[in-house]
Amino acid sequence: MPSPRKQIAEITPNLIREVADSGFGMTDVIPLWFGEGDRPTADYIKDAAVRALAENRVFYLPNSGLPDLRDAIREYTRRIYGLALRRERITVTASGMQGIMLVMQALIDPGDEVVVVTPAWPNLAGAARVMGGIVCEVPLSLRNDGWRLDVERVFDTCGEKTRAVCINSPSNPTGWVIDEGAGAALLDFCRRRGIWLICDDVYSRIVYERNRAPFLVCEADDEDRVISINSFSKTWSMTGWRLGWIVAPPELERALAILNEFNIAGPTSFVQHAGVAALNRGEADLPEMLASFHRCRDIAITRLSALPGVSVGWPDGAFYAFFRVEGLSDSLALAKRIVREAGVGLAPGAAFGAGGEGYLRACFATRPETLEKAMHRLEAFFAGINPTSTRQEERV
Repeated sequence: MPSPRKQIAEITPNLIREVADSGFGMTDVIPLWFGEGDRPTADYIKDAAVRALAENRVFYLPNSGLPDLRDAIREYTRRIYGLALRRERITVTASGMQGIMLVMQALIDPGDEVVVVTPAWPNLAGAARVMGGIVCEVPLSLRNDGWRLDVERVFDTCGEKTRAVCINSPSNPTGWVIDEGAGAALLDFCRRRGIWLICDDVYSRIVYERNRAPFLVCEADDEDRVISINSFSKTWSMTGWRLGWIVAPPELERALAILNEFNIAGPTSFVQHAGVAALNRGEADLPEMLASFHRCRDIAITRLSALPGVSVGWPDGAFYAFFRVEGLSDSLALAKRIVREAGVGLAPGAAFGAGGEGYLRACFATRPETLEKAMHRLEAFFAGINPTSTRQEERV
């Protein structure tokens, strides 16, 4: 029988989508399973796309991206981080996910080891496996003061075949944010060993107790093997637009442009014009969005931590509550049961790699009243009350 490559056939299906598929066709489900909020894209971003269409900006663009967008990314990076980037360090991608895939295609040969700090978004490790890479996971630990990374465990995990170390900070699903000391230590280690440091910075602007998350590219030289992958999806509420970018050493510009050519030729032209508007005008919207996320974080963590048998750490960034359920050994089955019985869509912790089983993830980037309703249903479920009758009471 025809079959795909061995690496593709062995990839585990996305467990989050499996839960969502189990609730397909159900009514009255509060969807907290995917990593997106319910706020629409700002009008000025949509207007920029409409204007680009009206002006017939619908033709091929350079493989590395619209020059105006690459310059807007340069200006954004200078404004936010005080870092002056050369244009050749920036490649525009059709989403952060495509950026991750391009980087893995550029760097990973079959048999290369890729060290991934987990629990982590499954596609980060999955992209390495697509290329035949061997993924070695280093789990974070949950302490009284939150999620923490033991960098010595990362160092000990790296061997002769290690090609790259991958971190996602702020983290999906834990909300962990790397501290500057750990970041400097990782950068120094990777520099000395000639290992690539790949940073998923998609949630870099969504932080709560500090001004911004550490941006390790700031501490690196142009020639250091440090790559940042970012996206318009979270900070600018553009999940469906599929637009992102890579910051890499200039020596990778040609390789990434060629890979863009072979994969998609380049991101959608009029969407790139919308990206320029997002970067140039979006900063004013950020405080209100963060205030809303902060309020929802407080609602979710306070009410989840009060549930029987549940423990949860306060996330420093991103917009997820990653909570442990005592005695849980099959998070996928429990997530499906919660959809059926409580009408709340959660992501199973098993989807996020080592250290994830036994946990569930709730995305709290929604309206406070919607989140309150979801928490009410979960409280009823964990208390053993009939969630169906509880949902009837909500509608009265």
